[in-house]
Amino acid sequence: MACVVIVKTGDAFPNVVEQHGDFETLFEKQLRESLPESLTLHVWDAKRDPTPVPLKQLAGIMITGSHSMVSDKEPWSERLKPWLQDALEADIPMLGVCYGHQLMAAALGGTSDYHPNGRELGTHSVALTNAGLNDPLFGQLPERFKAHLTHAQSVLSLPEGTEVLACNSHDAHQALRYGPRQWSVQFHPEFTMPVMRAYIDAQRGILIDQEKDPEAIAAQVAETPDATSLLKRFVALLAP
Repeated sequence: MACVVIVKTGDAFPNVVEQHGDFETLFEKQLRESLPESLTLHVWDAKRDPTPVPLKQLAGIMITGSHSMVSDKEPWSERLKPWLQDALEADIPMLGVCYGHQLMAAALGGTSDYHPNGRELGTHSVALTNAGLNDPLFGQLPERFKAHLTHAQSVLSLPEGTEVLACNSHDAHQALRYGPRQWSVQFHPEFTMPVMRAYIDAQRGILIDQEKDPEAIAAQVAETPDATSLLKRFVALLAP
């Protein structure tokens, strides 16, 4: 069987892990019923295991979110950059999510750092660009769709040749494509409504400090079936 590796780049909040599972578990739950029989999932905890998974074994790569910051350039994170560069060179399909999105962009020649307008948290609308409407992964989505977001950093400058597939009023780089089969998204397609609400609750103090209303943000949480469908469509593209 062909292997798809989920690169775990951090841990979710303890209450999220206890109630819903950690980042990699959220990916696995979304894919459990739709994973093609020809594919298996393998988790590599890149923060705790410095030995990279050999690329020749992989049909695809998915990179999780993290509470770390790409701009801090932690050693474990920096070690991933040449591995991601080699994966692009070998044309291995990739899908980075949140931290994975920012790390892919930084590894491939862009810049990721704190967003000048602060944190984006909650369920928000995302719009496809013309490139997104014609993309093999994103092209079946509606032109505008809802997505769950929680991030303080963003991709601020793009690697050369990167296409912007989706954006919104907060972030011009909500989804990117770096090569024929290499994508990343700032939003969380693996999140459910309860997970999003748990993330809002865990960051109540931060929101209040930023003069934002946690209750109002929680009340706007909605289902995000279109964003979530990207995970299933990505693995479907990998099946032999």
